[in-house]
Amino acid sequence: QVQLVESGGGLVQAGGSLRLSCAASGSRFSINTMGWYRQTPGKQRELVAGISSGSSTNYADSVKGRFTVSRDNAKNTVYLQMNALKPEDTAVYYCNAQILLLSNWRLDSYWGQGTQVTVSS
Repeated sequence: QVQLVESGGGLVQAGGSLRLSCAASGSRFSINTMGWYRQTPGKQRELVAGISSGSSTNYADSVKGRFTVSRDNAKNTVYLQMNALKPEDTAVYYCNAQILLLSNWRLDSYWGQGTQVTVSS
C-alpha cells in the first residue's frame, strides 16, 4: 500500500506565500505523474498544477506565474510553491499521484488527505 501525506497549509494574507509538500510512503512502488488539485465547497475539484516523471509541468491559467510545482524523486515528494496568493486561492488542496505498485503491476490514482489554504484579504 501507498500513502500520500501532505503538509504546509495554513492562513496567509493576500500577497503572501505558502509551500505545500506531499510525500509518498510505502513499499515497492514507482510514481508517474504527480500533481495538486484544489476544491471549494459546492465546486468540483480542479487541477492546479501537474508534473510528469520527466518534470514537464502544466498549470491552471489562474495560477500561472504565481505557483510552481516541483518534485524530488529521491524523496518521493511533490511540492507546490504558492506566491502572490489571492483570496480566491482559498481552498482545500489535495495532492495526487499516479502510482504503479510493483507487487502486482497495477497503476492507480492516489490522493492525499487534503490541506486547508486560507488567504485573507
